[in-house]
Amino acid sequence: MTNKPDSEDNEILGLHHVTAIAGNPQTNIDFYTGILGLRLVKLTVNFDDPNTYHLYYGDKVGHPGSVLTFFPWPNAPRGVRGTGQVTVTSFSIPDGSMDYWKVRLRENRVRAEEVATRFDGKEEYLTFYDNDDLKLELVTSDKSKSLAERFVPWERSPVTQERAIRGFHSVVLSEEGYEKTASLLKDTMRFRLVEEEGERFRYESSSGGPTTFVDLICQPALLRGIVLAGTVHHVAFRTSDDNQQKTWREDIIKAGLNPTPVIDRQYFHSVYFREPGGVLFEIATDPPGFTLDEPEDKLGTTLKLPPWLEPSRKRIEKALPKVELFGAAKKPLVQNQAIA
Repeated sequence: MTNKPDSEDNEILGLHHVTAIAGNPQTNIDFYTGILGLRLVKLTVNFDDPNTYHLYYGDKVGHPGSVLTFFPWPNAPRGVRGTGQVTVTSFSIPDGSMDYWKVRLRENRVRAEEVATRFDGKEEYLTFYDNDDLKLELVTSDKSKSLAERFVPWERSPVTQERAIRGFHSVVLSEEGYEKTASLLKDTMRFRLVEEEGERFRYESSSGGPTTFVDLICQPALLRGIVLAGTVHHVAFRTSDDNQQKTWREDIIKAGLNPTPVIDRQYFHSVYFREPGGVLFEIATDPPGFTLDEPEDKLGTTLKLPPWLEPSRKRIEKALPKVELFGAAKKPLVQNQAIA
């Protein structure tokens, strides 16, 4: 797997979004808007299963690199974290924010571990879990100023603006082996190896830094993962436009993998393929974005359907469970004003 991309100026710009499986949609909304302070930027359905919501959370407008999405299946059994999966999704928080988040998670009874460090103490992180046991991290970033320029928190967030999440930091790929996935990242997708610690290998793309990191962890003793509630379904990587995406699709084919055709997801265009270790990857375009069918001040306030599902709106709305969308606009569960 040594093919180089056809266009030398074509880069993976970093993480675009992460999509996971949840259980109860209301519990999911309350956690990500009411506790983490993200904005529900789009309320739609799974285009492949329209009786299921697709919930998109992000910064004020859902910039690529800030968006965590969920398919909530109310009766889904709990999944198993394991190899062939994204096992950790990490968010960036500004320097000096860790104490704020420790208190916020504790007082909202969120299961969390002790703050720890890695890479010889250069990186401080806090591991915690949502209501479905999805494994998440908050990571302090020494690039918080540049991230603040890219990711703007929602002004109605219950989290104070100066402590708010600033997009993704990284994802962890748990793999039985190492070489084939590493070769895909380096030789085809043009990531660079920038850190090593034990069985963890950190790669970065484009200009590097938070939102471009992918940590590959070799864990041969770990069981194979099962993608159900509380696990990640796929990870998407950014490309700038449709032409660049077509080039990436050709490169993926040359690498011996089997990508889908380009699929219209309304807010971006997608190509999916499985990397050698089994994780489902997506190459997603930055445009057109979430303001395609809603103005910025109305994002996430009504159920949006693509044109081909509009004729079935009444049936779809009847099948979907009712949810309260404005949890983050209410009084936050915990203000944390004493350390804000």
